[in-house]
Amino acid sequence: MHSIEPFFLWRDIYNSQEDPNAVNYKEVSSEFHYTNKVYNYLLHPQWDNFGSETLFYKLLYTDYEQQFCVIEFIGEWNDAINNDIMQLKGELIDHLVDCGIQNFALIFENVINFHADIDDYYQEWKEDIEGGIYVINALSHVIDELENYNLQHSLNFGGWLNDVNWRRSKPDQLLELLETKYLDI
Repeated sequence: MHSIEPFFLWRDIYNSQEDPNAVNYKEVSSEFHYTNKVYNYLLHPQWDNFGSETLFYKLLYTDYEQQFCVIEFIGEWNDAINNDIMQLKGELIDHLVDCGIQNFALIFENVINFHADIDDYYQEWKEDIEGGIYVINALSHVIDELENYNLQHSLNFGGWLNDVNWRRSKPDQLLELLETKYLDI
């Protein structure tokens, strides 16, 4: 896991460390000191921590005018033990909503496991926004867990969202793709 970096080809467009509205504004990430880990696996130091022991993120893009952001995740999403959704919502999502973000593209390619508990925070997140929450490229067993907890009522996932080649797009093209597929954006 230490060699998996957050997607970096949009850094010329957006860098959360240079965004005064971002929670990690002016933070400096090391390229060489590996301090975060998921269980016994070190993570690349460019991943950001919101307080979870097993899940890390990178805010890849935010457009306050378009009310849209893209967040990439790595690790194990565990609501059953760590209540990751509560921490994520309290530390990052609520702040983004307060800044006007209404649409969230969540990159799940590196979420190796997902353990849900209850859907309260997901419902609250959905109720807090007028747009949508889109889970992109989740692993099949992660999709199964999302479905087992009926999270499709709060999150959009599966189907064509599992085949999005977002790395070859610019963020505005990803937003346009989501807008053409969903009416609530």
